[in-house]
Amino acid sequence: MGTSVQVTPLCGVYNENPLSYLVSIDSFNFLIDCGWNDHFDPTLLHPLSKVASTIDAVLVSHPDTLHLGALPYAMKQLGLNAPVYATEPVYRLGLLTMYEQFLSRKQISEFDLFTLDDIDSAFQVMTRLTYSQNHHLTGKGEGIVIAPHVAGHLLGGTMWKITKDGEDVIYAVDLNHRKERHLNGTVLASFVRPAVLITDAYNALNNQPYRRGEKENEFGETIKKTLGAGGNVLLPVDTVGRVLELILTLEQYWTDKSLNYPIFFLTYVASSTIDYVKSFLEWMSDSIAKSFEQNRENPFLLKHVRFCISKSELDNAPDGPKVVLASMASLEVGFSHDIFVEWATDAKNLVLFTERGQFASLARILQADPPPRALQKLLKSPCPGGFLCQSLVAHSRRYSGSGASGWSCGLVLRVTPHSTIFQSEHCALLTVPSVAAHRAAGAGPHGAADRVLLPPGLPPPSPCAAPMCPGCVWACDWDDFGEG
Repeated sequence: MGTSVQVTPLCGVYNENPLSYLVSIDSFNFLIDCGWNDHFDPTLLHPLSKVASTIDAVLVSHPDTLHLGALPYAMKQLGLNAPVYATEPVYRLGLLTMYEQFLSRKQISEFDLFTLDDIDSAFQVMTRLTYSQNHHLTGKGEGIVIAPHVAGHLLGGTMWKITKDGEDVIYAVDLNHRKERHLNGTVLASFVRPAVLITDAYNALNNQPYRRGEKENEFGETIKKTLGAGGNVLLPVDTVGRVLELILTLEQYWTDKSLNYPIFFLTYVASSTIDYVKSFLEWMSDSIAKSFEQNRENPFLLKHVRFCISKSELDNAPDGPKVVLASMASLEVGFSHDIFVEWATDAKNLVLFTERGQFASLARILQADPPPRALQKLLKSPCPGGFLCQSLVAHSRRYSGSGASGWSCGLVLRVTPHSTIFQSEHCALLTVPSVAAHRAAGAGPHGAADRVLLPPGLPPPSPCAAPMCPGCVWACDWDDFGEG
């Protein structure tokens, strides 16, 4: 009798939601990835909640929120109780990712979906494996062998190979076929005719030719031009993932061009991140390993990048143009959100996106082509009641029957038609001009030519998607699925 394999997508199929798959091999149930996104919406985990108690083992592929963000919540609230397998970098860096998510949210709200203790408990049951290590399961999983292999996208990122009775099941998502500064490319091509291949097509339509040197030079020159004009550059980044490649790229460019503008890496776990990464050289590219063996050179002994773990450290830095890599990449919460709000009123500053923003996030809205001319967003920071606009107070009372205590005030950012857009495979850059300058030029606060993007979360009276203030009504030609 042959091996029975059943694949049940729980999340992340036909859309850009975080990844979670139920893979049943005979009677043994694997949960492969347990992702969440930066909105932390529990309704996304409803399919997982139905099967969590039946899971026999969890395999985690990458150390970011989209692949392991729901693990602490699932173990605390959904009844998930199974051993977890990952590589050492995914374990260490994934832990820091979840710390960053929790600390970022505790600054703006009473976040109670999970605690730091819940994060520690979830990661304590994680078994760490090395690349190509065959791990034989026992008990109910007798006869099944699992092995992690290089995915090439994030440090420690994994393709999982599950074998039983000579049949291979390959789970290969978020791959990178190209060799980069700190990572080798994926080894997917080494697998021949697996019985089942689970993969994604997230970048299938990206037809841009890859010219690494040209793109990196364009990337650096754009930053240098902004700094030379007296502006600051904000790069919203993830906590521990692609930011590592960006740091090495900036380090090399600063050395080649003899630049002395300061670069800051700002997350709650910035120092710990780099400390861990320094010890993971064997998980990186062959060139890094060879350089360390011959010359004892560690590329993450950084000369130009400084670490900050609080906004006050950045504020106390000397005045002048600077580059800041700040979490989160989605701009939904975290230091990047706060800096964006602070710097967006100055047209000299740039926001540089180096990856596609999560669906329905502020970063994704700003990356629209053409960009929105107007954006209304609830600020993710406490606002004293005395500064709340009266229309927002009235709107709160209209739908909740109470005052606006705990609400945040609104920010309207306007992007004029002459805004600079820089897009490439390496990055997408948006210049957000000064709100004050736009109004001085004669544009009203709610000009008829502006397209307004309004956030979800408030009950919408027609004809708006979700207006923040009832005193003003705008026509909206966008919804959660794009332009109408």
